Amino acid sequence: GEAAGGAMLPLSLLKAAQGRPMLIELKNGETYNGHLANCDTWMNVHLKEVICTSKDGDHFWRMPEIYLRGSQVKYMRIPDEALDQAVEDEKSARRDDRRA
Repeated sequence: GEAAGGAMLPLSLLKAAQGRPMLIELKNGETYNGHLANCDTWMNVHLKEVICTSKDGDHFWRMPEIYLRGSQVKYMRIPDEALDQAVEDEKSARRDDRRA
């Protein structure tokens, strides 16, 4: 799914993607593949088990973890399951609201 191409992801979506693999491209052209450990309101992300690819695609680095600032991020790609999960979470949150 190449849906949100450049749109900032809502935080609920990132929360649902926690623990899942994702790809992040930075404005400098580097890409990072890893598992989302954590994120915050400013789209700062903490990835674990990371593979970084250089801009030209010639170099790869493995790193146990990395912290990326939201301001450096060009786009994020998260798995479709995370999207589905976010939609479900959203629905159940609404159901809870009605009960309150």
